[in-house]
This record gives sequence, structure tokens and C-alpha cells, in this order.
Amino acid sequence: MPDTAPSLSLSLHPSIADIPAPDWDACAGPGNPFVSHAFLLALEESGSVGPRTGWLPQHAALRDDGGRLLACAPMYAKTHSQGEYVFDHGWADAFERAGGRYYPKLQVAAPFSPVPGPRLLVREGAGIGVEALAQGLVQACGQLDLSSIHVTFCEAREWEALGQAGWLQRIGTQFHWTNAGYGTFDDFLAALASRKRKQIKRERRDAEASGFVCKTLRGHEITPRHWEAFHRFYVSTSDKKWGRSAYLKKSFWPLLGERLGDRVVLMVAEQDGEPVAGALNLLGQDALYGRNWGCLVDAPFLHFELCYYRAIDFAIEHKLPRVEAGAQGEHKIQRGYLPVPTYSAHWIEHRGLRRAVDDFLAQERPAMMREIGALAEMSPFKRDGEG
Repeated sequence: MPDTAPSLSLSLHPSIADIPAPDWDACAGPGNPFVSHAFLLALEESGSVGPRTGWLPQHAALRDDGGRLLACAPMYAKTHSQGEYVFDHGWADAFERAGGRYYPKLQVAAPFSPVPGPRLLVREGAGIGVEALAQGLVQACGQLDLSSIHVTFCEAREWEALGQAGWLQRIGTQFHWTNAGYGTFDDFLAALASRKRKQIKRERRDAEASGFVCKTLRGHEITPRHWEAFHRFYVSTSDKKWGRSAYLKKSFWPLLGERLGDRVVLMVAEQDGEPVAGALNLLGQDALYGRNWGCLVDAPFLHFELCYYRAIDFAIEHKLPRVEAGAQGEHKIQRGYLPVPTYSAHWIEHRGLRRAVDDFLAQERPAMMREIGALAEMSPFKRDGEG
């Protein structure tokens, strides 16, 4: 029989602008804004990623022999492990103490965004699977003499496919809110145990009683004044929490608003007419994704109101299936955000390091699943017989 397998070629690009937006987005699809051409371009044009930040774009493009883009991946050569939220510092330290060179490495990710979603982006009807793109990435890693490739916060289907292709599999956890067909926020509250319901009502009431005016802004409603203020919030919070320079540059925010339009949703609190806190969200096809938060005032319930409760309000109003509120935070459980697994896959060239990491992950995965199960037992939702 004749060989009908397509002839494929992989190229790496130092800028997302090298790949036409319609071609990229035909592979990425409309579901997740963090892998859209517009989001990635805003990161590059603002200088948030680039040689000076240690995130050097090396976007992968897989084409057929006619030059048609079949698949792509947002990929970066990294000289550190910051801004990823899937921590491999221990792997790097061990390898370098043993005389190896861990950096640079390749990172397939939405930079600074611990948001699950597709990472190996295959055009619908391309006739290939994610395995073809993964194989090309492994070959590129070897040709560039780099230590490893890390596909972080990928979808479960990608994780399974990469595992079958011999990649190492890792599990993490996040906290997501699921819309059970609620018509109002009160419907959601009615699904909670009485004590938790009262707690949330009190927190919302206390946030309002502090004199803040909270607003939900979208698209053109977000003005340069709001972006100016939000960058101050973001920098202030980064300094307090991390003690280092903020990842995202000042020009990123208005570029994001310009490029993504109504997919940008900003929850903002004003005091005496001035913005003092904000929570940035991006709207996907099936979810509202909470991303960045910042505040200039000491008002703990304001964080819950802007980041969690107004996001739930928005999801209910727009009939979205879920809210994904970002990384970490067991305190989210008592506010209706329950634990779910997240996935990453790792290709490591060095056999010894690969074997050591594989042994570690074989122990970590079941431990993480046990932890997710234990956290789920803390659910605030009613159990049978509860009021």
C-alpha cells in the first residue's frame, strides 16, 4: 500500500507575530483566551516576555509539505523556573549539583498564568494528534541540546497522550467553582450548609459596609484610568507577596484590553471615587478565569468579594459552567470552590535525571490524589439531612 502519512516539518519562531493570527487561532480554538494569539502578542509587545525576562519565545509550528499550519504550541526557552507555578527547582538543583546543566529548558505554557487549558494546539480536521507535535518538540529539544521540555497546566487528554508517548506525568491541584444551574447567587447559597451560607452572607455584607463601591467592568468599560490603577495594585501585591519585581509590565494591561475586548472582565472597588482594589478575569467559552488581584487598602473581605463572589455572580448571570480562580488557596473551599486535579507532562533528556524524577512522580501522584480527596471532604455544600 502507498504511504499516505503526511510529510511534516517543525519550525521554531522567536515571536508570535511570525505566525499569522488566523492560522494560530484556528489551531488554538476559541475556548481558552490564554493561548490565543492576542494574549501571547500582548505579552511580547509589552516586554513581559523576552530575552530580558528569561522567557525567550520559541513558538512551535508544525506544517504540512504545502506550508499549512496543522499544529502549534506556545513555547519558551527558559533560563529559570519562575512564573510557572509547577515547581521543578528541586530537579534543577539536584541535576546541577551532579554536574549537569538544567537551564535553558523549554516550557510549553501560558506565561505567568496557572490556567489549565490546551497546550499542544492541533487544528480541527488536521488529521494528526498531539503526539505528532510532541514528537517534533522532543526532536527539537535534542537538536538544541537542551535539558528538558515541560508542558504545564495542559488538558487531561493531552496529559494522557503524552504519558502514552513516554513523557513523565505530574498532578497538581486547584480550586474551581461549578455552576449547578443556579439562577441567582441565593440559589448557590441555598446549596450550602447553613453555617457556611451565613459566613458568606456576612463577608459580603461586611465588604459593602466598609464603604467600598464594587463594580464589574468589561471591555470598553475599562478605561486607561482603571489600567493605571490596576498596575499599582498588581505591583503592590507582588512586592508584598513575593518581594521581587512584578512579571507583567505596565503596558501589558491596556494592550490586553485592546486585543481581547469583551473577554476582559475587571472587578474593581472604589473608595471616595478612586479605585483601590481590583481582580482581573478573562472570559473563555466555558469558564471565567480569575487571574490577577491587587489592593492598596487593608480590607480582607474585599478580596473574597472581588475575586470569588463577584466571579460567581458573573458566571451565574452569563450561564458559565465554572469559575477557575487560579493557583493555591485552600480558603477557597469554604467559598464553594472545590479541589480538582491539574496536569503537566515533562520530557527529560538525561536518563539518570529522568529516572530519578520518574521515581519521585510515581510517589507524588497518588499522594496528590489522596490530598485532593481529603480536601474534597471539607466541602461547604449540604450533605444529606443538612439544612
